[in-house]
Amino acid sequence: MMIVSKCLTGECCRYDGKSSPDPEIAALVAAGLAVAVCPEQLGGLPTPRVPAELTQSGENVLLGGGRAVTRDGRNVTREFVAGAYEALRIAKAVGADRAVLKAKSPSCGKGTIYDGSFSGKLVEGNGVAAALFMRNGIEVETR
Repeated sequence: MMIVSKCLTGECCRYDGKSSPDPEIAALVAAGLAVAVCPEQLGGLPTPRVPAELTQSGENVLLGGGRAVTRDGRNVTREFVAGAYEALRIAKAVGADRAVLKAKSPSCGKGTIYDGSFSGKLVEGNGVAAALFMRNGIEVETR
């Protein structure tokens, strides 16, 4: 069993109320081989929502050294962390050892995320949920 980002299934749950459909991922969920989650929604954030970026990597956010902040300056770190832990709880409940998550996302990105300036600049790092998954032995790839 694997965990996938809900937006990759075609579900309109991204910050902008849209999706990033990937037919292969949607087929895995339809076949019962994957469970879709949206950590940001699980953390209590609405859809659509003001976009958020991380001030530091997801690993640092989990350690209390970074924050998730919306474009209009609202601190949504608590929601990002809560959603990551809820997604991990679901992953453990279904026995997932692998996740396919949305690239560049402040929750789901692996390897590259936006730098927190809302300028479109990318930096090395992982999103909050991706970092938590990896910390707990779940292999993460992004699309």
